[in-house]
Amino acid sequence: MSKLEKKSVIGISALLVHAANIDETYSNNEKKLVKDFIKSYLKDEDENEILKEAEKIEKNSNQLLNYTNIIKQNSIEIKKDIVEHLWKIIISDKMVDQYESNLMRRICGLIYFPDKESGEIKLKLLNNK
Repeated sequence: MSKLEKKSVIGISALLVHAANIDETYSNNEKKLVKDFIKSYLKDEDENEILKEAEKIEKNSNQLLNYTNIIKQNSIEIKKDIVEHLWKIIISDKMVDQYESNLMRRICGLIYFPDKESGEIKLKLLNNK
């Protein structure tokens, strides 16, 4: 997996927090999934600090584009990994509502990630539950 710089990881983590918050339930399990994402890119950093920063950014910004522009510039592998983390968070409560599905479609469109591949990732994760 290629690297993301700290600033990018914070921004993408804010997007993950946004995905977690969209159903208005931000569970400890979802927080853990965001921290797993952070740890997968920034092994030597304090994931709790980065999560706090990401939560602050998410609270103060309704601009989905801020986060997706960071992702758009990365490789397809990184995009795929981020889409997978987003789906893990969304399906962690065993439910996907229309707002969550809509969010994923919008994000995939904004980062130029194929909808079909996003759907395959979602199915793979649902089948592994």
